[in-house]
Amino acid sequence: MAQAHTPYQTIIFITFFLIFTIVAAAKPHQSPSNVERLMLEFEKEKISYLQFYFHEVIDGPNRTAVQVAAGPSTNTSVTGFGAVTMFDNPLTNGPDPMSKMVGRAQGMYAASSQQGLGFLMAMNFVFVEGKYKGSTLSVLGRNAVFFKVREMPVVGGSGLFRFARGYALGKTYKIDRIRAILEYNVFVMHY
Repeated sequence: MAQAHTPYQTIIFITFFLIFTIVAAAKPHQSPSNVERLMLEFEKEKISYLQFYFHEVIDGPNRTAVQVAAGPSTNTSVTGFGAVTMFDNPLTNGPDPMSKMVGRAQGMYAASSQQGLGFLMAMNFVFVEGKYKGSTLSVLGRNAVFFKVREMPVVGGSGLFRFARGYALGKTYKIDRIRAILEYNVFVMHY
């Protein structure tokens, strides 16, 4: 024998039925043309190689890097542990500071190692010339300063580097008490 439904159960059933019908009939917020365009971009993944030079002025009137924070023992630490430095450095196509500027490296590094000199790097390569003008690459990783070559992950990007991933190899080209010049070779996959 079938059990009779109470008016309360009937109201709940009708409410759920109406909600399901409304949700099922709703149109998605994104038009199919945008989804199709995005899928086409995914089919065209490529790898790019970039080489440029990073110029940091660490002393004098035209500094491009400045320490903005320090820990309680930073000044007595042999590694500068706890120091945080912000920078806005030119990127050029050659090691000469007068070479054509192709972008800027903007970000920060923090002395994050108590044993040996190692920085946590968080920076954006912002391109201002050529094919990649207006695009950026984001790098986040460890920079072991005394290694001949330092590898840091590329974790994202914008513009032509949307959905980027890859790695950046940094190498000291020249350093003195006023300026540091680093060579960067970047391998990045993007759409």
